[in-house]
Amino acid sequence: MPPLKYLAAYPAHIQEQVRALIARDDLAGHLLRRYPERHAVRSDAALYDYVLDLKNRYLRTAPPLARVTYDSGLGLAARALGTHTTVSRVQGARLKSKREIRVASLFRDGPPEFLKMIVVHELAHLKVRDHDKSFYALCTHMEPRYHQYEFDLRLHLTCLDLSGGTA
Repeated sequence: MPPLKYLAAYPAHIQEQVRALIARDDLAGHLLRRYPERHAVRSDAALYDYVLDLKNRYLRTAPPLARVTYDSGLGLAARALGTHTTVSRVQGARLKSKREIRVASLFRDGPPEFLKMIVVHELAHLKVRDHDKSFYALCTHMEPRYHQYEFDLRLHLTCLDLSGGTA
């Protein structure tokens, strides 16, 4: 069996449980039972509203967002599921910066929990740049089940890998 690259940092007993699901050909079924629903945030405008709602609820003092979009260039091949960027432009004698969040298009049709996990992750980067203790504390403040959703998303990515990109 190939190595579980998305789960490499997890303990051996967890990886063995995942391997058992794979051996029974039940990884996709397990995820479908846990996350049967799909979210309704399909367009870039709906995604912007969704992200802005979360930002206003938890990060009112964070810098404003200029753009939020689904990006088909992100995903497993690009090794990024979401990005946050700051675009700086010179306007006259002043430097203007705009912040953008891009979410991989593979989340357009996924469970609402996975979308929220990615959005919370990218929003947390507005306040904390590194993946340190304070970053994850902020993530769990915005979504208390953040770590479970991240693990299950890693299971989903493993399932996508095993099926050749579709799950």
